[in-house]
Amino acid sequence: MSLIVQKFGGTSVANVERVRHVAQIITDTYDQGNSVIAVVSAQGDTTDELIAKAAEITDKPSSREMDVLLSTGEQISMSLLAMAIEQMGYPVISLTGWQAGFLTESTHRNARIKKINTERLQNELDKKNIVIVAGFQGINRYDDITTLGRGASDTTAVALAATLHADLGRGGSDTSAVAIAAAMKADKCEIYTDVDGVYTTDPRIVPHAHKLDEITYDEMLELATCGANVLHNRSVEMAKKYSVKLEVRSSIHSDVPGTEVKEVCKVEKMLIKGVAMDNDVVRVSVIEVPDRPGVAFKLFSSLAASKINVDIILQSIGRDGTKDISFTVATAHKDEAMQIAEEFCQTVGAKKVTAKDNLSKVSIVGSGMLSNPGVAATMFEALGENNINISMISTSEIKISVLIDQDQGKKAVNAIHDAFSL
Repeated sequence: MSLIVQKFGGTSVANVERVRHVAQIITDTYDQGNSVIAVVSAQGDTTDELIAKAAEITDKPSSREMDVLLSTGEQISMSLLAMAIEQMGYPVISLTGWQAGFLTESTHRNARIKKINTERLQNELDKKNIVIVAGFQGINRYDDITTLGRGASDTTAVALAATLHADLGRGGSDTSAVAIAAAMKADKCEIYTDVDGVYTTDPRIVPHAHKLDEITYDEMLELATCGANVLHNRSVEMAKKYSVKLEVRSSIHSDVPGTEVKEVCKVEKMLIKGVAMDNDVVRVSVIEVPDRPGVAFKLFSSLAASKINVDIILQSIGRDGTKDISFTVATAHKDEAMQIAEEFCQTVGAKKVTAKDNLSKVSIVGSGMLSNPGVAATMFEALGENNINISMISTSEIKISVLIDQDQGKKAVNAIHDAFSL
C-alpha cells in the first residue's frame, strides 16, 4: 500500500462544486488501496480578504496576530473538505497544522519548519482514515500559531511526503528519516492546481506556450524563484533534498497527466526549459560607497539579520575611491531595506540611497545553458530588437535574469520565448 500526499490550492477548493470534485479525487485515490493525506490552501481569495480585514483595523498589525488571523483560511477549507468526504461515506479527519505535528521556528509570517511530529498522523492512517491537513501553518515552541509564507502549502505537502514516507512503521530519528526517504526514492506528492502542469512560460502572457512533460528539480527551483507561480520555491528545495517525486496536475481535469518534477529528465533537444517573469521587485542603490574591504559585508549582513532576501547584486567599478552597490528585494521589504541602506550610508559615509520600483525580472532557465555558447547573446538580441533596455543582469549555471521596466515585461517574455522557439 502506497502513501500518497496530495495538495490542493485555493482555486481547487474555491466553491462547493470544486470542494466536492476534490473530494472525489481523494476518495478515488483511497479506493485504489492507497493511504491518503490531503493538504489544502485557503479558498480562492480568502487570504487576501483576511489581509484586507486587518487593514480596516490597523495599517501596522503585529505579525503574531496576522498569523492567528490568516491561519483561519486553511481551517475553513480543511473542515469543508472533510465534511464532503464524510458525506460520501468515507472515514476522514481534518487536522490543523499544529495537530498534524508541524513545529516551526518562532518567526511569524514566514516561519520555517523545524520538525514534524508524525505520531498523530500515523495513528490516523493506521485507523484507515483519510487525513486532511491545513497547509501554510504550524506552531512554535511558545505554542503560538505561525504561518510559513504565501504559497507554503506546497512546502507543507512536500514535507509530509518526505517525512511520513520515511517514518512509516519506524518512528526513527531525523537522520533515519532523511536516509530512508533518500534511499527509497518512491515518495510521491501530487500538487493539484488550476493549471495542468508546468509551461514554458505563463500561457496568459504567451498563448502558444506549451506544457512540459517533465522538468528537473534545479530547473523548477530556478523558475519558481524567478516568478513562476506553479510551485513554491521552498517546496522544490525540500523535494530535491529528500528526493520526493513531484507531479503538478490540474484539479479541474484530474484525468490529464501533469508535469513530473524529478532529479533527472530524459535528454531533450530543448536548450531552454522556460521563461519566467517576476514583478515583485524593487532595486535599491547605495551611491558612492567607500571602496575598501568589508564594506559590502556590513550592508548585506544587516539585511540578512533582518531576514531580507537579496536577489540580484551589481557593484560598479570603483572610481575616485568609491563604488555604487545596487541590489533587488521583494516589494514588501522595500521600506525596511531602504532604512537599513540609509543607516549603512551614514555609517560608512556613502553619498545617498535611491530606490526604483515598477520593475520586472525576466529570466530564462535551462540545464543545457552552461555547455551551449550564445544563449545570453540570443536573449539580449531579442530584447535589443524590441527596444527593451536592461538595467541589471544576473547569471548562474542554468539561469540568466535581467531587470527591465515593468511596462515592457510581457513584451520581453514574448520576444524571448519566440527567440528560443519554445
